[in-house]
Amino acid sequence: MPTNTPPPASVSSRQRLILFVLLGAGFMLSVDFSILNVALPNVGAGVGLGLTGLPWISSAYALPAAGFTLLFGRMADLFGRRRLFLSGMVLLIGASLLGGFASNPEMLLTARALQGFATAMTIPAAMSLLTSTFAEGAVRNRVLGLNGALLSGGFTVGALVGGTLVSLLSWRAAFFINVPVAVVILLLTPFLISESRLPDRVKLDLPGAVTVTGGLLAVIYGIIEKNIPSAAVGVLLLVAFWIIELRSPAPLAPLRILRRPTVKWGNYAGLVVFTMETAMIFLMTLYLQQVLGFSPLTTGLIFGIPGLAAVAAGVIAGRLIGRFGGRKILAAGLSVQGLATLPLVFLSADRTALAVLIPALFIGFFGHVTSIVAYTVTGTSGLPNEEQGLATGLTSMTQQVAITVGIPILTSVAATRSVQLTGIHLALSADAAVTLISVIVIWFGLRPRGTRRTAAAAVPVPDVSAHQTGR
Repeated sequence: MPTNTPPPASVSSRQRLILFVLLGAGFMLSVDFSILNVALPNVGAGVGLGLTGLPWISSAYALPAAGFTLLFGRMADLFGRRRLFLSGMVLLIGASLLGGFASNPEMLLTARALQGFATAMTIPAAMSLLTSTFAEGAVRNRVLGLNGALLSGGFTVGALVGGTLVSLLSWRAAFFINVPVAVVILLLTPFLISESRLPDRVKLDLPGAVTVTGGLLAVIYGIIEKNIPSAAVGVLLLVAFWIIELRSPAPLAPLRILRRPTVKWGNYAGLVVFTMETAMIFLMTLYLQQVLGFSPLTTGLIFGIPGLAAVAAGVIAGRLIGRFGGRKILAAGLSVQGLATLPLVFLSADRTALAVLIPALFIGFFGHVTSIVAYTVTGTSGLPNEEQGLATGLTSMTQQVAITVGIPILTSVAATRSVQLTGIHLALSADAAVTLISVIVIWFGLRPRGTRRTAAAAVPVPDVSAHQTGR
């Protein structure tokens, strides 16, 4: 190893504009997701959707967003990332217009499903364009950290301004707000980002695509609706997918990639990170509104203030990964997330509990976003550019699946107790236990395995010297 480390790579003006476009797309989707959550009751009332049908405003989006992300991530590799990204933007514009003009539940739910498809197309394509634009190492870590900061910032901005926007204008603004931003992105992208594809056309693994997509949809639907037969069918389809990938000459998701420690344990970490934190936020929303009696606006402010820590974590996390490595930062971030959940187990029904809740959220959000950046770096490291769509498709799929299933799982745990606050305490106990046990599992899963496999287990893999440059 040379004694002098090379200087960190700089970011060109063109790359900054590419960042503006790709990160802007993620920020827009994050803001819209948060605003729409705030506006759900208004949206349902606006189209005549009853209380029992209200959860389907979220589920109609979540099913395609989670079920098709892996497929579209791989399609981006095979048929062009820019093409898929632009197609997703066009679909998002159409779906947002349909949702904004919806006059009945059918139009609204169709629009939400199309928005889910657009997200499944856009997010992995944008992420793979990011990871292929910036070489693995210090600069990419900073970029992914900035991505995490903007996603967290989008969620916070949506929570803070969503209620005001909907009150001043209409719930339809939650849909229409996407359109001008998506149009700007659509116009700028062809001039800034060149197309990328495999040198030789590779046939899409159709049996693998059908089984993995059907399996994910069935499992997620089974969890949302607590439908055991659906979940069982989904598991069988995923087993069939694994068998097909073993035999396919051109598999959708080559098992050699899925077996990589960085891909396997990085995505497991992402599943825990999002499942547990999404459920915690939902449980705390119930606690603030139904136990402490706060309004939705006040609840948004309580979450918004600690959300600033999440934005800061996104900026700092990339630098920490460059200095200490992905394995250590992933374990540390997830530990902070789990430990910050423990005080919430003891919250009382008195409003003085805010003195514990707000600092715990502040610390937990910092650990949460640090973990997001670290698992994304981990899950996309050590793979060639032609497989970055698959890698980012996996990390994006993990995120969407986790966000979708976390709330049904832990609310089912909470429902085992007749007293709401007792049930929340039990679910949060399970949350903290799963998170902290997973830290140990991930730490050992990502450990270096001898000289031959050290590079595969370390994060980031190549250019180790560049990671010591004090980013």
